[in-house]
Amino acid sequence: MPGPQDILTTVDMLQREHLDVRAVTMGVDLFECADRDIKRVCKLMRTKILRCAGGLVEACREIAGKYGIPIVNKRVAISPIGDVLAGHDVDAMIHAAHALDQIAVELGIDFIGGYSAMVQKGMTKSDKALIASLPVVLSETNRLCASVNAASSHAGINMDALYQLGRAIKDTAERTADRDGFGCCKLCVFANIPEDNPFMAGAYKGIGEPECVVNIGVSGPGVVKRAIERLKASGGKIDLGDVAEEIKNTAFRVTRVGELIGREVAAVVGAEFGIVDLSLAPTPVVGDSVGEILQVMGVKCVGGPGSTAALALLNDAVKKGGAFASSSVGGMSGAFIAVCEDAALAKAVEDGSLRIEKLEAMTSVCSVGLDMIAIPGDTPAEAIAALAADELAIGVVNKKTTAVRLIPVPGKKAGERAVFGGLFGESPIMDIPCATADEFVRLGGRIPAPLVSLNN
Repeated sequence: MPGPQDILTTVDMLQREHLDVRAVTMGVDLFECADRDIKRVCKLMRTKILRCAGGLVEACREIAGKYGIPIVNKRVAISPIGDVLAGHDVDAMIHAAHALDQIAVELGIDFIGGYSAMVQKGMTKSDKALIASLPVVLSETNRLCASVNAASSHAGINMDALYQLGRAIKDTAERTADRDGFGCCKLCVFANIPEDNPFMAGAYKGIGEPECVVNIGVSGPGVVKRAIERLKASGGKIDLGDVAEEIKNTAFRVTRVGELIGREVAAVVGAEFGIVDLSLAPTPVVGDSVGEILQVMGVKCVGGPGSTAALALLNDAVKKGGAFASSSVGGMSGAFIAVCEDAALAKAVEDGSLRIEKLEAMTSVCSVGLDMIAIPGDTPAEAIAALAADELAIGVVNKKTTAVRLIPVPGKKAGERAVFGGLFGESPIMDIPCATADEFVRLGGRIPAPLVSLNN
């Protein structure tokens, strides 16, 4: 691994191009906190989390100052609460959720994730209770994020769970109608959820992870965009192979920075270092957009011809560069196309060039899926469940992680604007053509796993 001076040279080259450590996420195992008394569970969780993560914010501040690299978000991810609270009911789930939200305030972190359930093949009593509690929890807490894994390549798609989630999403949106349904921004529904993802809302501490682990999310769409711009301005003849190589080289350098920061933070807080997730996660800031990368590659109309191919090139090159830079690359590492969080993608929706059908096609070649999509408030729960099933099917069949964050904005229709603020951004509300799938969704059951499930 290069020495600190090599890293600092790279940092100096990129510091004005939106390079940052988007997230330092500490995973904390909570299974030892299980108990039949919910008040005792909450007390044990607080003790464990504060013991492990009490110094996280200060450590991030120290390391960020040392290297001059901004660390945007400090987060904690915990063992899936659906399992930690096995046997508990909805009221206990809500009690624990409020306790976890307060713990996040005490720590001074931005988010705590892991209000999660793994239901790809079926639901326990506690899983059902967690899903039923989501509308109350997501509307009454500020820093708690939730995720549900409803599908996998080995289990298929749990349509019963998706139907319940569709209704929970509708209810959550109504309860946060004064904020354009913001509560739904804190819920991610997955296929093949990764156990080491540092990004919210989908972060949780996987069962196969260490007791206490630090995972890093390094993002830099602006860095990649400027690198391609410099390549094009160099005066030589270039082709798409050269563009891919430049992206790989840039991803390599940024991954080195992320690993250095991650290992130092882990050492300071006394945790194990986990992975670097080099996902190009955009922000609403102009110049920090995945959509702008596609444009500088020559796809002037995001959503138009060439968009999927250009995104595939970008995603592949990022993964190759990161994998060569570190043996600890993990999470989802690739390119996120979170519409509300990406100024160029939101503009493409406004212009009419990026529609839900094209967006779904693009998700087949990149990380995550239908992420931060504002949809009309009158979209039925069945249609929300069906949209989620469509996206999760892409992940199940292709053995990749896909996810959805859909926000039905109460009282608003396609073309109107949803505003969430901060890193969550804003976007026009996307039209959902023929938004009905009642009969299909209500059949329920489980869509069987494809033949790829036999690859074991």
